[in-house]
Amino acid sequence: MAEPTTALLLVSHSAALAAGTAEVAAQMAPDVAIRAAGGTDDGRIGTSYDLVEQAVTGLLDEGGGAVVLLTDLGSAALTAESVLEMADDDRLLLADAPFVEGAVAAAVAAQGGATGLAVRAAAEEAATSFGPVDREDEPPPLETAAPSQPAAEALTRTLVLRNRLGLHARPAAMLARKVGEFDADVQLNGIDAASILAIMGLGLTAGAELQVEATGPQAAEALDAIEADVEAGFGEE
Repeated sequence: MAEPTTALLLVSHSAALAAGTAEVAAQMAPDVAIRAAGGTDDGRIGTSYDLVEQAVTGLLDEGGGAVVLLTDLGSAALTAESVLEMADDDRLLLADAPFVEGAVAAAVAAQGGATGLAVRAAAEEAATSFGPVDREDEPPPLETAAPSQPAAEALTRTLVLRNRLGLHARPAAMLARKVGEFDADVQLNGIDAASILAIMGLGLTAGAELQVEATGPQAAEALDAIEADVEAGFGEE
């Protein structure tokens, strides 16, 4: 049986901001449960313990998998932390991430079937635009020995963007999700093609060249799939 998809809860001082961010993230991840808990109970600016608790309970009951919470400002994080403390459920994870960028990155990761911890990590990696994230509760990465076998030769392909708006949010999300479908490491113009934010950061528009490089057991299949999407203009004009 497949693992439940990780859900997202967006906690903001503004109901409009929470709902708008949820709407944007949902465009990137149509199969992910994304809920907004913004504002106070009576619609003012602020946060509500009850609204967050109700949303958390609903997501846990609905999907049964992990729920990653993202917050906009300090007191929203405090409200979320209070709910998590009372719930005492290991499936609930609070991300220290930029609100909008983190929500988009987390949504794409969840759409690809990532675990709760991996979805939280994807959200927090969005903070690298503003500085590194240092989590005290995670051990440093283990050093690995140099591979005894030479690295596999990379396959490369040069493509040209055809859709008028280039790699904006929607096609960037499509591309990142496509990469996640294959057992391959894919680089796009020197960046990780599995990262929607890195792709959007390239700022590529119609007519721009894409230098795609892939390694791994399904490198050729990944390149073919990416080329098909690019040639089709990602379904846009």
